[in-house]
Amino acid sequence: MPNLGRRDRPGLGRRPERRPERPGIAILNWRDTGHPEGGGSELYAEEVAAYLARRGHRVTIFCAAYDGAPADETTADGVRFLRNGGRRTVYLHAFAQWIRGGFRGHDVIVDVQNGMPCLARLYTRRPVIVLVHHVHREQWRVVLGPLAARFGWWVESWLSPRVHRGCQYVTVSEVTRRELAELGVDPARVAVVHNGTPVAPDRPVARSADPSLLVLGRLVPHKRVEIALRALAELAPEHPSLTLTVAGRGWWLPELQAEADRLGVADRVRFAGFVDDEEKHELLASSWLHLAPSLKEGWGLSVIEAAAHGTPSIAFAAAGGVAESIQDGETGLLAADEDEFVAMTGKLLANQADREHLGEGARLHARNYSWDETGRQFAAIVSACRS
Repeated sequence: MPNLGRRDRPGLGRRPERRPERPGIAILNWRDTGHPEGGGSELYAEEVAAYLARRGHRVTIFCAAYDGAPADETTADGVRFLRNGGRRTVYLHAFAQWIRGGFRGHDVIVDVQNGMPCLARLYTRRPVIVLVHHVHREQWRVVLGPLAARFGWWVESWLSPRVHRGCQYVTVSEVTRRELAELGVDPARVAVVHNGTPVAPDRPVARSADPSLLVLGRLVPHKRVEIALRALAELAPEHPSLTLTVAGRGWWLPELQAEADRLGVADRVRFAGFVDDEEKHELLASSWLHLAPSLKEGWGLSVIEAAAHGTPSIAFAAAGGVAESIQDGETGLLAADEDEFVAMTGKLLANQADREHLGEGARLHARNYSWDETGRQFAAIVSACRS
């Protein structure tokens, strides 16, 4: 909260102090949640934006355009969305928007660095907060060709830390905070503000009668859904009725469908595509296990979403923030490699008592996180940057 000061009492011969306006915030992010490739990073930005807007801040999110999305719209929470540019040009359009005065009245800039930042610090003297979910060291070469991957890593690891020297950083896990320190970012300037999670609906959903696995997230190569498909194929002989639901959308879907055919499990996999909140609730609550085989996560939003429903997760110990969102052996399991990932999945499918123990621990753990608390902490950082 800004320091609002006190109002002078009338009749003392002085004009009453004006209450300072809450700072306006412009959030520069390559996508929003409506984008076909939008995910947890975009949800974080929008939950924070909505919290700030509800408390009187002027908030604008600038992001890429996509089919069906208006170029300029304002949500019921009061967050304005400006959309222009595409996957690679959105950064230049953010700069052009600034030059045109499109962010006039915004006192603080939040530059969301999804590997590639907008580098707003180069063209504004206003305070810049750099929001980093995770360092993309491993992901560049998975998603891009060798030359483009080297360039992306150079921007993230060398150029950005120098451009943003002196800026306030926010990240979502201690793991990312340590990785930023390895890139030369002073840990004293990095605040950890965890993801929140929505409260699970008070509507009971029974576990599926047959063993069921769930993957929830964007369908892109670094999410490594293929590992979940492999687990399904290897464990099917022990569990003849085992199924896997893959909820999410993305350009990697045809490759995953081909892999399911190759492994002979296409009839056991449901690619559900985008799911609304009601269907997501049902999937999270009814599935026996949530699998998170991603190469790297800043936090692992779906892990806590599953935990809120008492569903334990299995992920990789070296995959970034999931090593914090999962308390190994208490709320889920962390694997060292693919073979162990598959073995852990099989062990929990076969042991109801272990699943229930981890599920109850996960449910209790999820209560520590809320979007209101995330917004409150972020608002305090915004106010400190402006003061």
